[in-house]
Amino acid sequence: MIKTVTLNPAVDKTVEINNFRVGEVNRISSIRLDAGGKGINVAKTIKALGGSSIATGFLAGRNGDYIKDSLNRMQVSNDFLFVKGETRTNLKIVDRGNQTNTDINEPGLIEVTEEDLCQLEDKIFSDMSKDNILVLSGSVPANVPTGIYREWTERANRSGIRVLLDADRELLEEGIKARPHLVKPNLAELEILLNRKLNHKNEIVSAGRSLLDMGIETAVISLGSDGAVFFHGEHVIYVEGLKVTVKSTVGAGDAMVAALAYAISRDNPFEKAVSLSVAAGTANVASEGTQPPNMKDVLHYEAQIHLKYL
Repeated sequence: MIKTVTLNPAVDKTVEINNFRVGEVNRISSIRLDAGGKGINVAKTIKALGGSSIATGFLAGRNGDYIKDSLNRMQVSNDFLFVKGETRTNLKIVDRGNQTNTDINEPGLIEVTEEDLCQLEDKIFSDMSKDNILVLSGSVPANVPTGIYREWTERANRSGIRVLLDADRELLEEGIKARPHLVKPNLAELEILLNRKLNHKNEIVSAGRSLLDMGIETAVISLGSDGAVFFHGEHVIYVEGLKVTVKSTVGAGDAMVAALAYAISRDNPFEKAVSLSVAAGTANVASEGTQPPNMKDVLHYEAQIHLKYL
């Protein structure tokens, strides 16, 4: 079983504006809505890869109804807890002419109580067992403690559940202390965690090895268009980013996490997990909005990937 947790989901509203100009009137040429939030994106991609998962977390209001209905239409299994408030809407501005993607994310108006957190924790762990996979990713509502991922990772570890953590700032810093099975910071998130700039590849490799020294089994550092570096045991693999027409950068990291979760659940070799992860992220970038990548595209890009051992 793979279960994804999204505590602060969103309706992703992606608009295309040709020659977007700050401080002026801009005309939208196209618009699309997607059920979003990092864990939800992971669940959508796992479905696209041919796997299955259960998406859970908090939803609220009409936007919450829209997200649940969207997942149901996509046949993505879900078991959310509805709470008071309203699920946020995140605006994504795509300007193909200037090749820019601008994210404007709301903080969220979900009202979460301590009782809600306890109910969700029961929902998460009640049917999970050893070797299941729990994906904890994304931001949390304002009144949720930043140590929540650490607490849930500690509980998962006691049951032999493998945790994949994809978060930033305090959520990442606290979560790492519980030694999740896998972490996937991007370069900026890792620099914030370590409180220093990583200007060269050897510095990035050293930083990745330091994550394994903390007791984490697998670490992935995503480098955007420059690719990613993967760490597992004595293996360090660098994959250069493939050149594609970028339609949306939102959810690329989530697609990578989804492919990793899928590969781990199938006991695939590390190299297979690496190539599938990069291919899924690449296919996601070449897709509009935050829709999951097409499996045909994933296989197309996977055939072009070259692994470089460092």
